[in-house]
Amino acid sequence: MVFKILDASAFYSGVPFSSDEDCYTTSLVYEEIKHIKKNHDVLGTLLETNRLKIMDPDVESTKAAISHAKSTGDFPQLSKQDISLIALGINTRGQIITDDFALINVAQQIGLSTSSIMTKGIRDIGKWIHYCPGCHKNQSSGKECNVCGTLLKRKLLTKESST
Repeated sequence: MVFKILDASAFYSGVPFSSDEDCYTTSLVYEEIKHIKKNHDVLGTLLETNRLKIMDPDVESTKAAISHAKSTGDFPQLSKQDISLIALGINTRGQIITDDFALINVAQQIGLSTSSIMTKGIRDIGKWIHYCPGCHKNQSSGKECNVCGTLLKRKLLTKESST
């Protein structure tokens, strides 16, 4: 059985409403999207018919998701909802349905399946580095260069560019 794990963007694009497959999301994502079509209680119907299931990841998977997100440099770009989806993917080995670049980057690097909704998905996965466009020094984090004070930029080191 393949777990389809839905990000908020999947709900906004109508994925669970046009599919007869069972879908999963976390309570954090559900809180974010529970206003959708509230007058018609569409989410309530999905829950009652068991086509949408709310499942939260365990603590170990959440810690692993945070660790992986930090190692790729995507952690500052990810919400707690995003982290919960990655952790649920780790828990269930489910396919994460999203258009979020940072979420996809982390998920694919740890071997999780992803599917994009309204975009073609991402071509390159890799690790983000912060660098100073002024003095060209790489920085581990921050917003300003600790050498010259210039605002830092970030770029993705893909597997091809880092070898």
